[in-house]
Amino acid sequence: MPESNIPFTVAGGVVLVTGAAMGMGRLHALRAASEGAAVVILWDEDAAGLEGVAREVTALGARAVARAVDLADRAAIAEAARECRAEGALTLLINNAGIVRGAFFWDHRPGPDIALTMDVNALAPMYVTLAFLPDMMADGGRPRRILNIASAAGTVSNPGMSVYAASKWAVVGWSDSLRLELEQEGYRHLRVTTFCPSYISTGMFAGARGPLFTPLMTPDNAVRRAWRAMAAGRPLLIAPATANLGKILRGILPVRAWDFIGGRVFRIYAGMEKFTGRTEDASPNRQAGKQ
Repeated sequence: MPESNIPFTVAGGVVLVTGAAMGMGRLHALRAASEGAAVVILWDEDAAGLEGVAREVTALGARAVARAVDLADRAAIAEAARECRAEGALTLLINNAGIVRGAFFWDHRPGPDIALTMDVNALAPMYVTLAFLPDMMADGGRPRRILNIASAAGTVSNPGMSVYAASKWAVVGWSDSLRLELEQEGYRHLRVTTFCPSYISTGMFAGARGPLFTPLMTPDNAVRRAWRAMAAGRPLLIAPATANLGKILRGILPVRAWDFIGGRVFRIYAGMEKFTGRTEDASPNRQAGKQ
């Protein structure tokens, strides 16, 4: 399939955003509506939150399709996808939903912490994408995009978020492999962008502190940068620049040298020491957050 020279736009198209009830998901949904999307599909487990975002999307001129979906439930994803595919091939899929449990690994519980984090952060993007990908591949009449929200934690190790980091490493590897597969097989109209931000002030990482010279990004800034990279078809964006520097140094330095620089100089390893997350998301004796 030849590569399209047509600039990407969501105008008149169908957009799906997971984790759309708050934070970056909400902002992505509003951005899609403001840029002329005909339909904005909103998925989240928070039905009440979705109602509010749906009203905002509608006020911007798009038709909102709000669906409460448990993204840790593969059957629920499949059922919701069957219904939403009737809206037509997606112009843009944003895999945004994510959760974090902040604790040492040995304090994670198998089900509520390890399995849930991997289900929502790593497996759900795969299942959601697999459900909509065939239609996106088949319809090359316009440029289409997949934006996967990973994390800078998927590029460097970090104490206090071992399972979260594992889930985001999985997203980075899967997302970029999918990008390459689509390119190799000639689906030039469909591009995949992986966004790896450092800490964002959505409340998900309340109490966490960024590395040296790396302040928390605002949700508006993060969404603006992710959207611009996605529209341009950029394969990978690690932001801010200091987060990208950490990835580079980790790749070229011996492990112990990087441990010293990353831990003692940039203080990456101390980022979660005062993490609290959203208190309403925390289970007993745990700290948690949703983006």
